Amino acid sequence: MANKNLQKAIESLRISDLYVRNLESKCYEGFDPKHSDMEGLVVQTKHLVTKSEVVENDNEEKLFRVFVEVGIKWAIENAEKELDPKVFIEAEFVAEYAINDELEDECFNEFAMHNVSYHVWPYWRELLMSQCDRMRLPRVMLPMTQIAHNKRSVKDEPSEQ
Repeated sequence: MANKNLQKAIESLRISDLYVRNLESKCYEGFDPKHSDMEGLVVQTKHLVTKSEVVENDNEEKLFRVFVEVGIKWAIENAEKELDPKVFIEAEFVAEYAINDELEDECFNEFAMHNVSYHVWPYWRELLMSQCDRMRLPRVMLPMTQIAHNKRSVKDEPSEQ
């Protein structure tokens, strides 16, 4: 069950857009996923809410924007237990929400940390699957939903416009 601040945010925010802001993928020199044994590689994932802000669009409507970074990396663990990366895929998504009612910072923070990932996750799953196919990487089956790994609060920051 959602806490009071989260529930108020859910009732007051309406998703208006979700898009990829940054996308990067790379195979490191000397590594070819099509002709390499991927079985022995360590897989690491990233899923962080990195920033949120309240901005005003050209129509003078207030929007709540949340930035979410997601990624996956395949690496070889060397003798010193350090990871030597071989290939990665990372993306930054922006989720925008129309603000229907005034909300306190705690409501925005709760929503950013506990609800936005439900909206971003299906887009990340699709992007990751298609990018893995394009790069001849093994198919990665992500769970249906996931909440961001970070536990810190996200502060609303003034627009940088």
